[in-house]
Amino acid sequence: MTFQELGLRQEILDAVAELGFVSPMPVQEQVIPYMLTHENDLVALAQTGTGKTAAFGLPILNMVNVEQRKIQSLVLAPTRELCIQIANDIKNFASKMRGVKVVPVYGGESIVVQYKQLDVQPQVLVATPGRLIDLINRGKVDLSEVRFLVLDEADEMLNMGFQEDIETILKDVPETRRTLLFSATMPSEIAKISRQYMHDAAEISIGTRNAGSDNVEHIYYMVRADHRYLALKRIVDMNPDIYGIVFCRTRQETKDVAEKLMKDGYNADALHGDLSQAQRDTVMNKFRIKNLQVLVATDVAARGLDVSDLTHVINYNLPDDVEVYTHRSGRTGRAGKKGVSCVIVHTREGRRLREIERIIKKEFKHMPVPNGMDVCKRQLFHLIDKMERVEVSNEEIDVFMPQISAKLAYLSKEEIISRFVSLEFNRFAEYYKDAEDINVDVKEGKKGKDKGEGKSKRGQKVRFKMLYGTKQNATPRSVLGVINDVTQDKSIIIGDIEITNKFTFFDVYADQADKVRQAFEDAGEPLAIAEPREVVSKAPKAQSEKSVRNRERERRRDNDERRGRERRNDRNERNERDDRRDRRDRGDRRDNRSKESAENPDKPWRRRR
Repeated sequence: MTFQELGLRQEILDAVAELGFVSPMPVQEQVIPYMLTHENDLVALAQTGTGKTAAFGLPILNMVNVEQRKIQSLVLAPTRELCIQIANDIKNFASKMRGVKVVPVYGGESIVVQYKQLDVQPQVLVATPGRLIDLINRGKVDLSEVRFLVLDEADEMLNMGFQEDIETILKDVPETRRTLLFSATMPSEIAKISRQYMHDAAEISIGTRNAGSDNVEHIYYMVRADHRYLALKRIVDMNPDIYGIVFCRTRQETKDVAEKLMKDGYNADALHGDLSQAQRDTVMNKFRIKNLQVLVATDVAARGLDVSDLTHVINYNLPDDVEVYTHRSGRTGRAGKKGVSCVIVHTREGRRLREIERIIKKEFKHMPVPNGMDVCKRQLFHLIDKMERVEVSNEEIDVFMPQISAKLAYLSKEEIISRFVSLEFNRFAEYYKDAEDINVDVKEGKKGKDKGEGKSKRGQKVRFKMLYGTKQNATPRSVLGVINDVTQDKSIIIGDIEITNKFTFFDVYADQADKVRQAFEDAGEPLAIAEPREVVSKAPKAQSEKSVRNRERERRRDNDERRGRERRNDRNERNERDDRRDRRDRGDRRDNRSKESAENPDKPWRRRR
């Protein structure tokens, strides 16, 4: 099928042909004809990078009324970068259509500039939820004539804490509008919005729901937890032409990994929430133009980064939610290209890996972490390949060839080649000369049990107190992870765990207490001893599949709420910075403005929280 067969305007077909597109991608092939021939709402599920922007952008342009200077189509996006990208794509699709205006509005830019762009209302408005609500409250945006409402990356918007904002916006658009929801996954919150705010919604799924892309190879490396960084370095060294993203869980971990990579001479940088907008733009632009080979990022910071030719996505840690892994892996293998999604796991994460496999319906292939000889061999032949492909400018170099030949006349051809190769090869050979094998037996990881699990044990216990509580998002699972990482001893049996706001209390049998205490002291995190008590440890009861699912659901809900709070806090901080900049642009420099706005939340300059 070609775009000519989809029933689009000739001006749109001309623009698409000028962009070099001939055949629609699967999501476009199904969504575009449906939107042009039906009147009901639509839920489209497709992986990131499969052409969703054209899938909704082309039909809404096809049905736009050029004569009407009102907002007819509203597109909501979770991030500033994605908002700009969608607006630019739609502008390109409308390049041959006269009178069509497309405007993006988002936080991080002066609202005065966006005010001027909205003096004449566009037919297509692309917006982030926070800035749109601000403009609605200021009376600068009129949504009364909206015919199409598009929620792009809807699951990402919910993960970032935008659910309340989305519901507010949905109440402000006409009931007669058509709602189009595009998402890579279908969590329960998306299904709820579909039921509550959409009418007779059809569903189009490209591939299997929540499944991973067919163009992505999923592999995992199993190492000890304290060997993660060594494994990461070897993965990067084994792929000299890597162009990828390393995903970490926290901002601090992102900073630490990026700093280590840069210190070790890698072309890398970090992207996280502590960067200003200007710093963020600089890093992202450097990565887009491939001045950086490796970008170390958190999931939140990397949202909106659109790069089509990533070779690798590396999961430094397994994410808490399978949907997050789906989004991460979907950043590679785009536009028909092949990609690799790597996971660095330790021995206790085998079950979680199997759970991800079950949901994305893809099998992870185990790969051993390369040893020193493997890395040196790969780097050597990569250097030879570069030498074969290099373009020689004979005119410029011929002038120097007599002198070069005279200087190297005493060397044979083999010696010249050997010395040339050694210039680059020696660095890796020296580093990996005595490199240890950091692989862990996969069978050990598949067992999913600690020694002694399931056995009864009776005796005196020692209760330890750790400075790690709910303020630091502590959970029983994360506490066990900390203990395991510090002690590196699977024979230690942990009893009851109690988590308070600031502290965590956990029980250890007295005959293992000294080992635990010494391990934490060696790690620089000494434990305090609470009141000991005698407890009988019984074998865990077999748990039903239903109870496991309920606990998993509760864990995901807690994670969603936590991430939502973090996103809202980050967004509020950005909004406050935007407000201060906007007030400076308007020439209002009164020092008491922030105090007035806090005391009077209904002031028009106050941003919705």
